[in-house]
Amino acid sequence: MRSHYDILIVGAGPAGMAAALAAAPSGANIAILDDNPAAGGQIWRDGPQVDLPSIALQQRQALADTANIELHNGVRVIAAPGGKQLLLEDARQGHLVGYDTLILCTGARELLLPFPGWTLPGVTGAGGLQALIKGGMPVADQRLVIAGSGPLLLASAATAKHAGACLLRIAEQAPLTALAGFAARLPRWPSKALQAVKLSDSGYRSSTHVLAALGTKRLEAVRLSHNGRVSEIACDRVACGFGLIPNTELGQVLGCALDGRAIQVDAYQTTSLPDHFAAGECTGFGGSELALAEGSIAGYAAVGDLKRAKARFAERQRWQGFADLLERTFRLNEQVKTMAAPETLVCRCEDVPFSAMVSHSSWVEAKLESRCGMGACQGRICGAASDVLFGWQPPKPRQPISPARIGTLIALPDDEPMAERRETSI
Repeated sequence: MRSHYDILIVGAGPAGMAAALAAAPSGANIAILDDNPAAGGQIWRDGPQVDLPSIALQQRQALADTANIELHNGVRVIAAPGGKQLLLEDARQGHLVGYDTLILCTGARELLLPFPGWTLPGVTGAGGLQALIKGGMPVADQRLVIAGSGPLLLASAATAKHAGACLLRIAEQAPLTALAGFAARLPRWPSKALQAVKLSDSGYRSSTHVLAALGTKRLEAVRLSHNGRVSEIACDRVACGFGLIPNTELGQVLGCALDGRAIQVDAYQTTSLPDHFAAGECTGFGGSELALAEGSIAGYAAVGDLKRAKARFAERQRWQGFADLLERTFRLNEQVKTMAAPETLVCRCEDVPFSAMVSHSSWVEAKLESRCGMGACQGRICGAASDVLFGWQPPKPRQPISPARIGTLIALPDDEPMAERRETSI
C-alpha cells in the first residue's frame, strides 16, 4: 500500500466500485479499501453458498483490469487524524495513508430493535442470517421465522430457502394497505417488479411483528402478533431486522454534515467538506442500482468530469424515486417501538435493560448512568435502537472508530486536534 493516493475510496460495495471505475480514465492513482475479503459489499457478499449476479462479476473484473485502481481487502479505517490522512489496519500492521480526494462508500448496517428473548442463541438479524449463510453456515432443514420490515426480509428468506431451510413465516410489520400501494407503483421499475415476484412467498404476512423469542438455553419458538391476534410458532431460528442505518461514523469524525441519519451530499455527491464525496447507502438506503448511479456521479465529480457526472443525474433520480417509495412503505409503526419489556436488554454488550434507560432524558445521561454503548460495538446497535425507542441522538463518534491493536495506534501523529478529540469524547 502506498503512503498517498490521488483518490481514496472507503468501501468496495456497488457505490465504491462504480466510483473507482468512473474516476479511473482520468489516470489518477486510486485505492479502494474494504474490510471484507472480496469486493461487493454486503449486497454482493461472496461465499461458498453464493451465486453472484452478473453485474457484480463484471464490476469485479473491470476493477482487476484497470491498472490505476488498487483494491485492498481486509482493511479497516481506525482513525482520521487530520491533514487528509487515514489510519488503517490490516491483518499484519497499521498504515497511515494520505489522499487528495476521499469518497465515502461506507454502506449501512442493520437496524435491530430489542424484544424479549432477542439475545437467545438462534436469534439473529435478517441481514445477519443472510451473511452467515453466504459464509457457509448450514441451515438445511432448520425451521425459520423471519420478522421485521423491508425488502431485506424477502432477500434473506430466499437465501435461507436456497440453502435448504424450512421457512415457516415472514412477518412484515407494514400494513397491507401500504404494501398494496407499493405493489401498484412497482411496475415503474420493471426489474424490481420481477424481483418481487421471484422473492414472493406464501408465508408472507403483513401487519405482523414479533412479540418475543421463547426458550431457555436457546430459541425454541417465537410469539407473533398479526393484526392483534397472538400466535406461537415452534422454530429453530428467528431472523429479525427493521431496515438499515447508514454507516456515518467516519464521515462524522471527518466533519461531514448529516441529513437526518445519512451523510449530507449535494447534486454531485459532494459532502459539506471540500474534496470529500459520499455515495451509496451511507447517504440513504436505496438498493444497488441507486448506489451504482451515485458512485458513478461521485467518481466523475471527483476528477472534475462534471459533464459525465450530470449525465447520470436522470438515472439517479429514477432510482431515488424507488428509494422514496421504500421509505414510505416500510416506515416503522408505533407497535414495534413497544416490544421491549422492562427486563429486556437494550445494550447487549453491557447488559443494560430497558428499565435502566427509559427514565433518562438523553443518550449521554443514560450512558453515564448505565454504561450503555460502552461495550464492544460502541453503541452501534443500542445507539440506533435508542434513537428509535426514545428519540435520542448519540453524540459525534469518538476515535478510534474501530477496535485496533496498540501497534497501530502508535502510528497516530500526536497533534493537538487529535488530542482534543481524545480528551473530550464521552
